[in-house]
Amino acid sequence: MLVEKAYQNLITQLQNVYENNEAFSIANWAIEHISQLNKIDRLINKQATLNEIQIKKLTSITNQLLQHKPIQYILNECWFAGMKLYVDENVLIPRPETEELANWIIEEYKTNTTPLIVIDIGTGSGCIPISIKKSLPILNIHAIDVSNEALVVAKKNASIQNTNIHFKQNNFLDETNWNEFPKFDIIVSNPPYIAIEEKNNIPKNVMEYEPHVALFAPSTNALIFYEKIVAFATTHLNNNGKIFVEINEALGKEVVTMFQQHSFNCELKKDLQGKDRMIKAVKH
Repeated sequence: MLVEKAYQNLITQLQNVYENNEAFSIANWAIEHISQLNKIDRLINKQATLNEIQIKKLTSITNQLLQHKPIQYILNECWFAGMKLYVDENVLIPRPETEELANWIIEEYKTNTTPLIVIDIGTGSGCIPISIKKSLPILNIHAIDVSNEALVVAKKNASIQNTNIHFKQNNFLDETNWNEFPKFDIIVSNPPYIAIEEKNNIPKNVMEYEPHVALFAPSTNALIFYEKIVAFATTHLNNNGKIFVEINEALGKEVVTMFQQHSFNCELKKDLQGKDRMIKAVKH
């Protein structure tokens, strides 16, 4: 089978499940993975073909895609900050807005020459601390997650990217676990911030495959993680330390108010889609 024909066939099938742009993007990713030919290679060599093993692989991938399984989980890969990371269903698929959060920290500290101490709360795939460590190697970074399975993924990615990060299993919502931590200069987190009652609004590919522990706040209080982060910061964030968090676009003002009530100076920042998505809070 010609690679180009396989590509066009896959687009046609995916258009029954995905929006056009997404169907084209996913098809290109899948065909490139199977054939090892990128778009330019395929334009140059229009007579390239798939062998029988590649055709079987394409059939398997297509069937999974038509069941709404994310391409990242099928291929066990995801791009983040120029890095190809390993992902599976134990971790949330890193989003572009999370990359924006990491980049905000990198920009904020790019001229820093002090070995500051950082903690990433709810690290998942490890995408945030790994990207920060690669850009700011002087930082001493800790990363925690309640899921041991997620930490296996994060450690694998840190090893692949040759970054030294201190990973630890920790249920952050249990304050009795906090006494084992030092004080930090930077706290960063992309915590679960979707309220349980929002489940019906979540796309099928997210609801059926991504880990709910990383998506949904574990109570009727969607702000519980931010409340705990504020409480943690009162005892574990150095003076003039900073908190960087990703937020639910609908709850920006509520999170800002919460930080301000605890004497933090806040900056609410929009993502590239124009949605309230990130907050920086400075402790004085």
